[in-house]
Amino acid sequence: MEFLKGIDFSTFLSTYAEWHAFVIGFCEVLCPWPPRHKSMHKELRKQIASEYHYYMFGRSIGVIAWLIIAKIIQGVFF
Repeated sequence: MEFLKGIDFSTFLSTYAEWHAFVIGFCEVLCPWPPRHKSMHKELRKQIASEYHYYMFGRSIGVIAWLIIAKIIQGVFF
């Protein structure tokens, strides 16, 4: 039940593998093509697999970014 004690922000996105997983997840959402992490280089697939929660967090932030972009476009054009 360690997670119930809260997030240790000193270790949040503190390694390159975590950043890679986060950025790949974020960019896959912003890109209109289907996710391609299964066809990536073996090392990147390992990083995503070992830091899957950061990958999914990146995808979640990407969805929020799309919602913000859609709201901006809606305000500008409609």
